[in-house]
Amino acid sequence: MHKLHRRDFIKASLWGGVAAAAIPSHAMKMLDIQTKVTVDAASRVSLVTGVDRADMAFRALQPLSNEIAQAIGNRPILIKPNLVASSNQLAATHKDTIEGILEFYKSINKLNNIIGIGESAADGPTMAAYENYGYMGVADKYKVKFVDFDNSPSKVIWLMDETDLRPKPCRMNALMMDPNTFIMSVCRMKTHDRIIATLTFKNVSVGAPIKDPGFTFDRYRTPGSRTDKQIVHGGGFRGIHYNLFTIAHHFHPNLGFIDGYDGMEGNGPTNGTLVDHKVCVAGLDWVAVDRVGVELMGIDPGEIGYLNWCAEAGMGQYDLSKIEVIGEKVANHIKHYKRHDRHDRMLEWMTPLRQSGQNQYGAPAQNR
Repeated sequence: MHKLHRRDFIKASLWGGVAAAAIPSHAMKMLDIQTKVTVDAASRVSLVTGVDRADMAFRALQPLSNEIAQAIGNRPILIKPNLVASSNQLAATHKDTIEGILEFYKSINKLNNIIGIGESAADGPTMAAYENYGYMGVADKYKVKFVDFDNSPSKVIWLMDETDLRPKPCRMNALMMDPNTFIMSVCRMKTHDRIIATLTFKNVSVGAPIKDPGFTFDRYRTPGSRTDKQIVHGGGFRGIHYNLFTIAHHFHPNLGFIDGYDGMEGNGPTNGTLVDHKVCVAGLDWVAVDRVGVELMGIDPGEIGYLNWCAEAGMGQYDLSKIEVIGEKVANHIKHYKRHDRHDRMLEWMTPLRQSGQNQYGAPAQNR
């Protein structure tokens, strides 16, 4: 099952059928115009190693300076770190990584384009996370602002829940939804409890949904407050892949960045253990960046459904042989990350939702 060709994945999943049936052909053509990138030529991804986190971040971006500056133009830049947990540094983007990135933008005269470092922390107040991780000093040094998605304008998109197949409204940060925003996704290299690994697109797709300002997971939660992040998870191991594929048609990283200085294996994205990896990956093709990240973690690329579907839809390059890796050789830096305890259950998306012997409604087929 693990070795199924990726072109068979959509055929094997009810969600692929739902996606094709739900979107008219003319609408799909419009989506292709917005999301398709050039994949007939090799996508360029930078891979560096080192012992200084900020220096690695700068050097990973430097070979792509001209392409990044051209892609930005006059657009506003939103830097999206990964602060899923507000008090666990191994689960969150390090301030030194942010400093190296800001120094890079300064070097290409794009520091003034940055409208903010934006996030909606999953477990509590976002500003508390910025403070806990020492972001304030870095922001002051480079004169950049913070954006708290939970206290900013939002827009609604409709996502699916596999438990009842009903569309659900999900509030998303409006800046992330603005096609003029140049989104930089800065994530940690981590295993994940739903979709195998946290990568650049997962970082923006679950960071953009907002929660009410009074929402926390503890006793200090404001009564009646809620979070829309669970809506993205789609009610199960199939729904989350479908929803991430759907979100990718609305927005995605314009610049992907994976900090693997120290990664997390096992029960990520918050309860795993440290992997001393010392790698950093960056590129303008987020699918290609995530593909290199998967390879570096020793993960079967066929196991991550939404990435395969996004590649099938022409959103980026997932064929490693067609990705031009600048700098270090991927093969020299692969570490086989220990999977999450429920890794096998995460592969449920690869099998049909309706089992053989059932009719189209999931009930036992009747002989007539």
